[in-house]
Amino acid sequence: MKASRVNTWFARGWLSAGYLFLYLPIAALIIFSFNDSPIPNAWRGFTFKWYAQLAGDREMIAGFWLSLQIAFMTACGSVVLGTLAAFALVKYKRFTGRTVFAGMVNAPLVMPEVVVGLSLLLMLVSVQRALGFPERGMMTIWFGHLLLGMAYATVVIQARLRDLNPQLEEAAMDLGARPPQVFWLVTLPMIAQSLVSAWLLTFTISLDDVVLSAFLSGPGSTTMPLVIFSRARLGLNPSVNAVATLIVVVVAIGVVLASWSIARAERKRAQEMSAANRS
Repeated sequence: MKASRVNTWFARGWLSAGYLFLYLPIAALIIFSFNDSPIPNAWRGFTFKWYAQLAGDREMIAGFWLSLQIAFMTACGSVVLGTLAAFALVKYKRFTGRTVFAGMVNAPLVMPEVVVGLSLLLMLVSVQRALGFPERGMMTIWFGHLLLGMAYATVVIQARLRDLNPQLEEAAMDLGARPPQVFWLVTLPMIAQSLVSAWLLTFTISLDDVVLSAFLSGPGSTTMPLVIFSRARLGLNPSVNAVATLIVVVVAIGVVLASWSIARAERKRAQEMSAANRS
């Protein structure tokens, strides 16, 4: 009995230490965003002036707006391409080039972002010299983020597709549904939660990406992480803490709302299945 209790407290201690290691820096960042001192690690008093300064920081606002646009387009494009790639890998076990296709889809997950960013930069420069398009900017950053986001979205959606019961789709086809109808009316609703998860994941990855954005950005297309990174190299400023705090709050609210929505949909589906089994 004592050994079991010791193991329980030991496990809780390690879990608490892990949480502290992960979240204590974020808590310190939020606290010092209200610091009145221009020195980030010296507390002088409570203030909101760093948040007020953000309203007039045109560079940060422009970078944040650009990051939001790119992240939104990346998330939407990654979900669409990831769904198609996952559907091909799960539903079609054999087709010419399947191994190469699977390897290319998963390659961005294991390759360093520096290598991916440099290779994309060289390719886009060559294309621009040949065709005069595209100019380095928002579009080229989106290409890089889409390449990385599609790989993550494919993994998430592929895992969900593998867990689906194929008899449900077969039953729909036996009842006269065509393959497109089976996908839209049966498969898509069952993988909706994974689509939301993939969208949130790729949106977050794109929003805070630095390496790919640094390689693929051009004049007048500086994303928010690049603005923060450039300012951090010259010395930390409490205004950066304020921006980071706002991002943490927004992301936390989004994650909570998404988790609540997914859990609610899961409970509703479980209740419907239970009612169908009773009838």
